[in-house]
Amino acid sequence: MSLRAVIIDDEVSSREIIRNYLRNYCNQVTVLGEAGTVAEGIVLIKRESPNVVFLDVEMPFGNAFDLLEELPDRNFETVFVTAYDQYAMEALNQHAAYYLMKPINIDELVKAVAYVEEIISREEMLQGKVLSSTLQKVEGKITLPQQDGFQVLNVSDILYCKADDNYTEIFLAEKKILVSKTLKHFEESLAEFHFVRIHKSFLVNINEVVKYKKGKGGSVIISNGKELMVSASRKKELLSYFE
Repeated sequence: MSLRAVIIDDEVSSREIIRNYLRNYCNQVTVLGEAGTVAEGIVLIKRESPNVVFLDVEMPFGNAFDLLEELPDRNFETVFVTAYDQYAMEALNQHAAYYLMKPINIDELVKAVAYVEEIISREEMLQGKVLSSTLQKVEGKITLPQQDGFQVLNVSDILYCKADDNYTEIFLAEKKILVSKTLKHFEESLAEFHFVRIHKSFLVNINEVVKYKKGKGGSVIISNGKELMVSASRKKELLSYFE
């Protein structure tokens, strides 16, 4: 598939390197334009509607996170490009599809493009598709520890789980239960029941997902109407359940 890209970086030499690498090693990418500041980048994105943005973190009069905040309904994947690795965690929280360190490694750039291409391709393939009923509700029970013993819960009644430090909130249709176990514990315990980790904070029952939104970096709507963010690194696994 064809990727429509823009490059936003205050260093002319960095933009030139990315542009040349893309032209020579990623011929599925068309560079629509370039910008050197946050303000110029916002204008460029709104004008060209790219599906992938190569975005430097540190720029004059703002940074990458300022730019993304100005585009809350963005419909593109973000590849962060920076010389500073301390931004990695914030990049993940901003749902970056990939994080490239300067000086750019060609192999890593090719991997980033391939990852973005696969995610966008899967999203487009699923649009308007009639889904067959490949996911059957798996009957089972799980015990939730409590001070005076444990509660027994039908796995199919769980909509999603949310991390709360070393605790986990279990969300049902009508209530939530706080349990003194980590989300990692439930991710492992519920793996065979079609529960998938979509974010560092969320584990969802795939059978309860009623809508997927591309948006920021991706989100799902659960059957109770709750919208949960999807980490870019988790998109591939999530989308595979609907193919």
